[in-house]
Amino acid sequence: MGPADGGSRLDAFLASRLGVSRQAAQRRLRLGLVRVEAGRALRASLLLREGETVEVEEEPVPTPGAASPEPKVVYDDGELVVVDKPAGLAVHPAPGLSAATLTDWLRTQRGPWSVAGGPERPGIVHRLDRGTSGLLALARTDTAHLELSQQLRLRTMGREYWALAEGAMAEGRGRIEAPVGRERARPGRMSVTAAGREAVTEFWVLERLPAHVVLRLRLLSGRTHQIRVHLAHIRHPVVGDPLYGGRVQAAPRPALHAAMLHLRHPVTGLEMTFVSPLPGDLSSLRLSLGGSKEPVWPWPSVAGV
Repeated sequence: MGPADGGSRLDAFLASRLGVSRQAAQRRLRLGLVRVEAGRALRASLLLREGETVEVEEEPVPTPGAASPEPKVVYDDGELVVVDKPAGLAVHPAPGLSAATLTDWLRTQRGPWSVAGGPERPGIVHRLDRGTSGLLALARTDTAHLELSQQLRLRTMGREYWALAEGAMAEGRGRIEAPVGRERARPGRMSVTAAGREAVTEFWVLERLPAHVVLRLRLLSGRTHQIRVHLAHIRHPVVGDPLYGGRVQAAPRPALHAAMLHLRHPVTGLEMTFVSPLPGDLSSLRLSLGGSKEPVWPWPSVAGV
C-alpha cells in the first residue's frame, strides 16, 4: 500500500485495487478473505495506515449449475433478456452459499452482458430473494441497463407478485406505506423503522382461504425483502417465511412469486408485459390450504388496476 492510501477506508481501498464495487469488497470482508495486521478488527470502515500490507484471497467460485436449478429464458432480443427464476436459485453469491447463483449461470451463457452494475453483476438490473420465484429483467448492453435502472428509479417498471399470507383480511385491497431498513443487531434481516427508506406496497385479495389469503401485490419501491417485511408488519406474514414469522410446516420456501413484469423496451420504447405461471409447488400449497380448484391465474380483473 502506497503513501496516498493511508487514511483510506478498507472497503474503498479494496474496491479500487480489485476493480470491483464496494459491495463486492465488503463481501470479501464478510467471507474472511482479507487480512491486514494482526490484532486489528476488520470492518469496512477501517482506516488504513500508511505502509500496511493488505492481503486478499480470491473468492471460491462454485461449479456453475451445481445443486442449483436453472432459470428459463422467456425473452431475448440482444438488448433485453427476461428470465423466469426458480425458487432456490440465488441471484448473487453470499456468505455461506456454496451453490451456483444466477450470476454464475450468466457467465456460462453467450454474451454480451452489461457491466454497468459492476463486473461482479453481469447483466443484473434488479434481484429476487433466493426463495422467491419469478421474472427478472437482465441487460445485455450498458445502454439497456441504464435505461431499465432509470425505469426502476422512476417507478415506471411494473412488478406484481402473487403471495399466500397468513390470517384473514377484512379489507379487499390496501396500501402499505412504511419505511424499511436493515436491523443493526441482525444485518440479514430488514424491518419497518423510522430510519429506513421509503417503501410502498399495494395489495388486493384474490382469494380467501379458511386461515389464509391469496394476494396480488404491486411494488411501488424496491427495498430488500419489502413485501415480506410489509406483510409481517401488518401481521399477515408470507407462508413459509421463518425470517419474518411465517409458519413453515406446509411450505419449504416463502410462498411468494414475481408473477408480472411490465416495462418499456430500453431501446425501442415498446411497452412490454410478461407473465409467469404460478409454480407447481405454490399451486399445490394453495390447494392444500383450502383453495378452490379454479386457479386464480392469470390475474382476474381488479377494479382500479
